[in-house]
Formats: sequence, structure tokens, C-alpha cells
Amino acid sequence: MSMKKILYPGVAAALLVSLVAIATVFAAQPPKPSPDPLPGGTLDPLTIPKFAEPLTVPPAMPTTSSSPALDYYEIAMRQFKQNVLPASMGLQTTIWGYGSVNHPGSFSYPAKTIEAKYNKNVRVKWINGLVDSSNNYLPHLLPVDQTLHWANPPGGVAGRDMSGTSQTPYTGPVPIVTHLHGAHVTEESDGYPTAWYLPNASNIPASYATRGTKWGQIAGAANEAGAATFQYPNDQRAATLWFHDHALGMTRANVYAGPAGFYLIRGGPEDLPAGVLPSGPYEVPIVLQDKSFNADGSLFYPDNRAFFEGLKKPQLQIPFAPDSDIAPIWNPEFFGNTVVVNGKTWPYMEVEQRRYRMRFLNASDSRFFILDMPVGVKFWVIGTDGGFLPKPVSQTQLLIAPAERFDVIMDFTDMKAGKKIVLRNIGPDEPFGGGKPGKDFAASNPDTTGQVMEFRVIKRVSKDTSTAPNKLALPAMTPISGTPTTRYLSLNELSSQTVLVTTDANGNIVQDPNGEAFGPQSARLGTLNPDGTGNARMFHDPVTETPALGATEIWEIRNFTADAHPIHIHQIQFQVIERVDQFGKVTGPETWETGFKDTAIMYPGDEGTNPGITRVKVKFDIAGLYLWHCHILSHEDNEMMRPIQVVP
Repeated sequence: MSMKKILYPGVAAALLVSLVAIATVFAAQPPKPSPDPLPGGTLDPLTIPKFAEPLTVPPAMPTTSSSPALDYYEIAMRQFKQNVLPASMGLQTTIWGYGSVNHPGSFSYPAKTIEAKYNKNVRVKWINGLVDSSNNYLPHLLPVDQTLHWANPPGGVAGRDMSGTSQTPYTGPVPIVTHLHGAHVTEESDGYPTAWYLPNASNIPASYATRGTKWGQIAGAANEAGAATFQYPNDQRAATLWFHDHALGMTRANVYAGPAGFYLIRGGPEDLPAGVLPSGPYEVPIVLQDKSFNADGSLFYPDNRAFFEGLKKPQLQIPFAPDSDIAPIWNPEFFGNTVVVNGKTWPYMEVEQRRYRMRFLNASDSRFFILDMPVGVKFWVIGTDGGFLPKPVSQTQLLIAPAERFDVIMDFTDMKAGKKIVLRNIGPDEPFGGGKPGKDFAASNPDTTGQVMEFRVIKRVSKDTSTAPNKLALPAMTPISGTPTTRYLSLNELSSQTVLVTTDANGNIVQDPNGEAFGPQSARLGTLNPDGTGNARMFHDPVTETPALGATEIWEIRNFTADAHPIHIHQIQFQVIERVDQFGKVTGPETWETGFKDTAIMYPGDEGTNPGITRVKVKFDIAGLYLWHCHILSHEDNEMMRPIQVVP
């Protein structure tokens, strides 16, 4: 792939950053945090009061019914207003979220937590409730690019799940399908991106497709417009999962609008007895997202490609799809200029002088968080995506890629009552390529995205009977068995095949037949060519990942791009085996990656003949159609996603 240059917002507006320079993480001078907040909506993030409101802790989602064998929920996605910004600003934000249709007060962003028990089925009727009081459909809150491979209801049955031609944002009824991330589940309940469905609204045009090409649900469920019923057996380790939308080509916009929630599996042979870990009010799920806002409190999300280039819209003077291969609205990555924690910007949390169990989730579009506690409170990592680690791991910082989860003990026992501690983020305000803050990249803006939330220490109310993390004996872990074969795969980034550009004297990007290929056009997964280069493939290309049912494989994934990518594999929890950098140095998994994972960071190499390599061990034990994809949602929505067909 040829060298090219990209402008990332948040870096100086005139600075072109070489992709190769990002991958080659050496600099003459240590990078410094950006002095200015990232660009975004019309609300200046510096005007938002910090640590003004308490953290909201999502309670349990109420069931519709329950029996010894099955918990049943009827959960809809709806639109409502919520104080995401501090109430003192008088600006409510229109948002989407899940809730129980049997409990009208249960709708929230993030959603209430589904509490599941090991080996007890959970059945959910997922309802598309994006309609108004007259049962007319609600349009999307955010701009949706119709030129991508997307659900495309206006295309009708013959044109659904294909690229559209309109360069304007989509304003029709919104497709959704819910994916339980990390679940060991059969294909009809996996939330495949073409299994979407529209709300059962009164005013949907007759020409629209109301369901995707792969819509399905469990056998015996009633066939209802605007809904699908999925079932989760919970026959896996106790773990922190989460549910979110997964509609084709618009996951980034749907998730950014709010629908996400925790799903906690408890019990079984690989959980800990009650009382060993902090519980009740001392167990806190924490979902991290970055967002930007407008002056009226509404969500901001870019509606044109010029945003990513750091330009005003008229300055990007190129043709867009369908007249070229460049999407007009889609942006390769998005970074918000505020941090939202459990649905509130920069909240605070009162913590007693005792231990807490924190379950962190990064639900951002593109941002990698590096959480840092400046006063020496350690993060004792006891689990990640697939449950408990073999033993606790002490960390001073937590690197959390999009979709990763960390199960952590934080100990405030020795903190003085009245002390205030700011949880910081020293990850970058731009695409992450690996390395360390201050050496290899600039940390995020210290006045905005460099702050996450505040802990306020108060006196302990009751005795802490939980076990100290350095004395915890975690459940035994059974590694993946079988003699593996190796499958060779690639991560690729493409430049335009139709648009050549240069930058003119006024800073505009203009067409130039002698210029460089404009990019990135998309990111893609693929296989390897015989010469070892990446063979990039599109989502709809024929399936190439066809593991045999029950076979053990090593997936050797070679990253030919300049960025690190969080790669998620559906149906399974895998094991990270090792990584190889562009110099051939082999390292084992990080200490916090020694358990099971469903999402792992794939680091870049030099974007040429020496890619970064990550090897993971996988074993699929359910036949059917699944996915693997990048969980940078903007990448996933523009071709960085491929099917997996597990065959008998």
C-alpha cells in the first residue's frame, strides 16, 4: 500500500501527520498534550461543569417474567430526553436507550443491567420502539451515510443491505438489531448485522424493506413486526458482557445515540463464592464513552468527511460516492471532546474507605482510554472480557480499547476521608498506534478528555469483609484444547482508486491528476496473498473464514495499517498467544490478557512488508454464520467486517 498523509482533528489544523510516522513510534521530543479541546459541536467543552453530579449506577433490568429455567424480558429501544450534561446547564439531551416495556420508568442511557445466572436461559424480545406518540417512525438523531454498504431500507427487498446512491443523510425509519457482545450463542440470536428490522410504525412507505436479508429469531417465537426474540443459554464462564446495536453500516451512529448496557453472568464453577469480592453498592459497572454536544444540548456527530481532515466542508473539493469511491458523510474515526461516564459528563462518585469492584467498559467509537490514578491507587485486574484471570494483576494504568472490559478491584482503604481523586485518561485524542503517552504520542487534552471522573473519599460505613486482591485465589481456567492449524489473516487500509488530490495554497484539498491517492477510503479485513501481502476483502465477498466445528485454530492476524485495531470475534472467547513486532521481536500476551478474550488489540508494524502480527487461539463449537470485525465502529461500518461460517 502506498504511503499517504492524513489530517486528524485535534492536532494542529495545518499539520499533516504521516501514517508511517505514527507507526514508527519514535520522536525527537516528547509529544505534549494538545492545548486546545478537540473540535466538535457548538458547545464548548470547557464550559461544562466538571464533577457536578454523582455517578449513576445502572440497577438491574426488571424481568417480564421468570421461572426456574428461564428469565424473560421484553426490551425496547426508545427515544427520550436525559440530563447527560449537568442539570445546572438546563440542557437536556435527546438520546436513545433500552428499557422494559412492562416498566415504563426503566428506559435509560446506559441501559439497566441484565443479571444472568450460569446455565439459566435468558430470552429477550428485542423491540424497535423508535416511534413517536402517533406511532410514526422517528428519524435518526445523527447523520447516516447512505452510500456505504448499509441496511438500506429504501432499496426495498431487492436493494436492502447494499450501497445506496444518495449523498444526503438518511431520514427514514431506523433499522436496529441487538448483539450480546461476548455471548456463546446460536446464530439466530447473535445479532448479525443484516438481521435488522424497522419499527412497526404506521407510516413506513410500502416500497421499504422492513427486515434485513438475514432476519431471524428462535424457533417458536411469534412473528411480530418490529421485533425479534433471541435466547442466551449462559453456558459460559461468569463474565462481564454487554449489549449494543449492530445494524449494518450504521452501528457507529446507533451506538453513539445511546443504546448499550451491561449483561453480567454470575455463578457456575468459574465464579467466586459470595462475600469474597465487593458486592452490592460496592460493585459498580462503569461505561466510558466520548461525545461532543451542541449549544442546545443535542448530540454532535459529523455530517461530512471534511471533519476528519480538519477542514471546513467547502475546503474538501473532491467528488463523493456514487461519483467516486469516497463516502461523503462517513469519517474514518471520530473522537468526542467530552467524556461521558454512565450517561453523565464528568461525574463524581463517593467511595468509602474500602475496596470496590469496578467493571469498566469502553463503548466509544474510536477512542482508546489509558486510565491513570495519580495518587497511587492501583488497579487490581481480576478479569477481562471472558471472565476471571488465572491470578490478579496489579496495574498503575489501564489500556482499554473500544469494546474491551476490565474487572478491577480498587482499594480506597488507606485514603484520607475528604480526599478527591481525579481518574485521568492519558490515551491520545487521535488514532492509537501503540507506545507510551508522552514518548510515542501526545496524551489527551488535560482539561477535557484527559479527565474521566472524580472519586470523593468518605468514611467507611460498615466493615469491609471482602478479600484483599493480593490474596485472592481466582477460579481455575481451562485453556483451549486441541492441536491447532494456522489460518493467516490481514488487516488492511485502502486509499481511493478514483480520487487523486493535493493541497492548494489556501489549504483546500483539491483534485490533481498528479497528486496522491486520497485516503483512507476504507479499512478492510482479509486473507494473505502468496507473497505475504494483505488481500483486502469486502463484507459481502464470499466467505473465506470457514472453521470446522470443534477444530482448534491459530489465527495469525497481520496488521498492514498504521493504527491499532480492537478485533472482536463472535461466538467464542479466545486466548491471546503472542505478538510479533515489525522488527521480529516476539512477546507473549500482556499480563491482563492471560484469561479469555473476545476483543484484543492488534498492533501495527511499519505499514509495509513488516506488519505487526497477533496470534490468537480459537475454537468454535456452534455451527452457523458469525462475524469477526474491528470494534472501531467507524471501521466496522465501512467494510472492516467479515463473515465466519462454522461448518460441520
